[in-house]
Amino acid sequence: MAEKILIVDDDLETLRLVGLILERGGYQIAAASSGQQALTMAHSESPNLIILDIMMPEMDGYQVMKNIRQDPAISNIPVLMFTAKAGIEDKITGYETGVDDYLTKPIHPAELVAHVKAVLSRAASKMKETQTNSTIMGFLAARGGLGVSTLVVNLAIALYNRTQKFTAAVETIPGYSSWAWELGHSDSEGLNKILTTAPEDITRNTVKNELILTSFGIHLLMASPKLKDQETINNTPQYQAMLRELSEMSEYLLLDIGSPGNPNWRRILSTCNEAIVVVDPDPTTMRRTKALLQEMESLGFGKSRKITAVAVNRARSDIQLTLPQMQEALGTPIALLMPPAPEMAYQAATRAVPLSLVQPESLLSQQFNRLAEILLASK
Repeated sequence: MAEKILIVDDDLETLRLVGLILERGGYQIAAASSGQQALTMAHSESPNLIILDIMMPEMDGYQVMKNIRQDPAISNIPVLMFTAKAGIEDKITGYETGVDDYLTKPIHPAELVAHVKAVLSRAASKMKETQTNSTIMGFLAARGGLGVSTLVVNLAIALYNRTQKFTAAVETIPGYSSWAWELGHSDSEGLNKILTTAPEDITRNTVKNELILTSFGIHLLMASPKLKDQETINNTPQYQAMLRELSEMSEYLLLDIGSPGNPNWRRILSTCNEAIVVVDPDPTTMRRTKALLQEMESLGFGKSRKITAVAVNRARSDIQLTLPQMQEALGTPIALLMPPAPEMAYQAATRAVPLSLVQPESLLSQQFNRLAEILLASK
């Protein structure tokens, strides 16, 4: 498939001419006439390269560049700045914001194509060097209280039991830990310590020192249960560094994102290979989840990245949607249904152990194992 190039310029004639040159060079073209449109299309189009002008109204190329490099979902896209600004200070500013190449107008078509090829080649080589074989799964639901955190821990155990490979489960919302209380670690500070560390000081050892190796084989990175620690939720560079190190050390990395109430949900989800969306048999939840799935399409989920829907039934009731009704309302298949198990949940809370370890042969535990098999089979 031809590599896709996003051209960004407020001058329509430039968009047309550059697009024509690159199409003749065998590239697929997308075009944006403003900075904000460029950022939106960088998410939706997943280009292999962005050609970016500087002088644009509202948001200039420098600001677009800063936004690109600060967004984990698009930060790795190479950018070639193509502008009439030829001053040395302009070039220095461009490189300081993170551009991969800087060209000035006018330019011979052959030279433009040569630079495009060179930038794409360097980007491909860099990707091979940094590529990880880890599977990164993001777990979320359209609203809180649907059992996302419980699913993450118990699925992590099932994956580890089947593969015996390094499996880490991570809470991503500081000051809002479920596992700290449920698993008897009310003094957990791992996530908070990392998010208060300078980004350049976050290394593999920094992250590894905050992981808890459990008696059931998986590693946990837990948030603090202290509400005051929520102030670190906007420490984006720390999140980026932490997730980079976790992905390099883990074979399976499971991220408890929670819900769209998490202000970082898009940034964190963008680092994932696949997403697991949790629903329950409630009509309102179905409508909210359908809207969430549409939002996730802009990150490539449901297209280039896989989505798996899982239904969690937390209460025994005759007045609820059936599995076929849920699938029809959602407009997508549901991989499986987790049955209610209030007695097991009570025992798990009393003993401070994961749900699937209370009764390993129960139907609910078997469903965790079945979900692990489904996800492993898709690799």
